[in-house]
Amino acid sequence: MENFINKLQNHIDHVKRVGEHCSTEETTKQALILPLLDILGFSPYDPTKVLAEFAADFPGVKSTERVDYALYCNGQPVMFIEAKSYVANLTNHAPQLSRYFNSSLGVTIGAITNGKEWRFFTDLINTNVMDEKPFLTVDFTKHKAEELVQLAEFKHDNFHVEKLRFFAEENQYIQQFKTVIKKSINEVDLDFVRYVAQQANIQRQLNTKFLEMIQPFVKQAVEQAISDTVVKGLSSPTIITAKSIEPAPIKIEEPITSNESADIIHPDNEKIVTTKDEQDLYRIVNELFPETELAAKDTESYYSILFQNKNNRWLFRYDVNRKRPTIQFVVPIDDQRKLELSRAGLEVQANGQVYLDKPEHIYRAVGILKDCLDYCSNDDNFKRNTVS
Repeated sequence: MENFINKLQNHIDHVKRVGEHCSTEETTKQALILPLLDILGFSPYDPTKVLAEFAADFPGVKSTERVDYALYCNGQPVMFIEAKSYVANLTNHAPQLSRYFNSSLGVTIGAITNGKEWRFFTDLINTNVMDEKPFLTVDFTKHKAEELVQLAEFKHDNFHVEKLRFFAEENQYIQQFKTVIKKSINEVDLDFVRYVAQQANIQRQLNTKFLEMIQPFVKQAVEQAISDTVVKGLSSPTIITAKSIEPAPIKIEEPITSNESADIIHPDNEKIVTTKDEQDLYRIVNELFPETELAAKDTESYYSILFQNKNNRWLFRYDVNRKRPTIQFVVPIDDQRKLELSRAGLEVQANGQVYLDKPEHIYRAVGILKDCLDYCSNDDNFKRNTVS
């Protein structure tokens, strides 16, 4: 492990030194991405371990679509990697990676990277559907080598799918718990105050008025408890009292109200109501394709996402006026696309419409969305046929 940490430290120094010079995706691959794969035991010079421009006969995936790298163990692909340039923002996971991930039954780990930041994904929420959020994020410009021992889980001689899934689940739960605990400590809301009062066996009726009264006391107790814990853990022989540690100011934010959380009624037609689910759907699609000009259009019958705000270039039509919401894509749902959607856990009707019970289920159809965008971007598909 010590040798691995030393290699990581050298790589971190390398990323910080040359990263800003990697202005293209190809340079980023050669200078930053492939060297890390080599450290992990996936030699870029060995095609039995690393295969670039990986393509496979997956349902719904075009022959021209390729994932940047596929990592192999024992002759089988175990991980897909989508590469971006050093300056690229990784906020939105790549639709192409999602599609490969969703279409491949054997690969359950995916990563997106710009060389300095790596985001690792799996399918904890829905089997064979890449999660929206990564289970591990590593930033070489912010972390120290000894903090990155988790990367050892991805070494070629240590790579085990089920072990990684357990690691991903454990890491996800820990991060979620940390978020809740930090929020409880920083905000000290009434639920946290009630919990503390119950555990302290306060012999009073814990109504809202009493909880609000003791809320400042709980805040002070939290600050002192944290200070006491810090002092106790210090190895310095200097005697430090809790008073010498100034607690961080607690920022209490007022609840934010937003129209995005409520239905929007059209000012000229009260029958046109843009629901929260429709708003969420528009937000998700924009996150998936941030560099594409997309617009939303609502009618009494359905909700559409338009390419460049052109009425005839709709990616899909979403109908929430049924017991189960449905979505109709502009491209036909042929057998290959139907299989792709079925593998992703979506139910396709005989007429080609797809049940979309929740807006976030659109992540399962990210490959079909890409097809719709390609179709709407092609002017040839919208030329009028002239008869001489």
